[in-house]
Amino acid sequence: MAAGGGWDPGEATDDTQMAILVGESLLERDGLDLPDIFDRFQRWAAGGPKDIGLQTEDVLTNGEPWDRAAAVHFRNNARAAGNGSLMRASTSAVYFAACGRAATMDAARRIAALTHGDRAAWEGTAVFHELVRVALDGGEPTAAVPEVLGAVHPAHRERYARVLDRDWHPGLATEFNGAVWPCLGSAVWALRTTGGFAEAVRAAVNLGGDTDTVAAVTGALAGARYGQAAVPDEWIRPLHVPLPGFGERVVDAGGLRALAQRLAGVG
Repeated sequence: MAAGGGWDPGEATDDTQMAILVGESLLERDGLDLPDIFDRFQRWAAGGPKDIGLQTEDVLTNGEPWDRAAAVHFRNNARAAGNGSLMRASTSAVYFAACGRAATMDAARRIAALTHGDRAAWEGTAVFHELVRVALDGGEPTAAVPEVLGAVHPAHRERYARVLDRDWHPGLATEFNGAVWPCLGSAVWALRTTGGFAEAVRAAVNLGGDTDTVAAVTGALAGARYGQAAVPDEWIRPLHVPLPGFGERVVDAGGLRALAQRLAGVG
């Protein structure tokens, strides 16, 4: 919000840009159209965004079709568990919230797999989807963690159980928070240990590291938990989201609010 590092005051990063692309695809295609989402991602990447994850960029530009690009990247690099599928999942989490646990977690995995070949990224995004669903349904997302873990793929359940445990804190992380599981764990920690939207987001940012993504995930969870009225007005007023690859289009706070309302109403 203070600008710096090449960013204007209130300018959103790639996290929000990609989330908008996912949300608009869901609305315009009347549901999950994976090739369409991938096409929008490719158009955005070709537009020269200020920031794009190295893994995401490789997947979107390696010339492979939508259903092979992420798998090819994972096969060639053996590492694909970055938080890039988690950071953009707020809009799809809202859209699929009304569909129940199994459906929202399945959708999360399928969208994550467009750019991330490692199942760890799929499972983290699925957990996030379900925690948002719980919050939008009036529940306490942190209290739902033990039950949600039962729906995580067995090969990844222990990893997520560790970072989502009530006694875990970011100081115990063994990997940089650019990886999907410490990113999600840090966001849940920020939500669990604070009492409001702004406090949670500040706690996330103050962890350092991949601050925009940890804050994006925290903000989505805290927004679902506390509601729009909890977001400080001074954070909303300067908010704007340029969309590279889509002409001179810039989405402001009103546009984001309208998108959220449509996703909640149609999903």
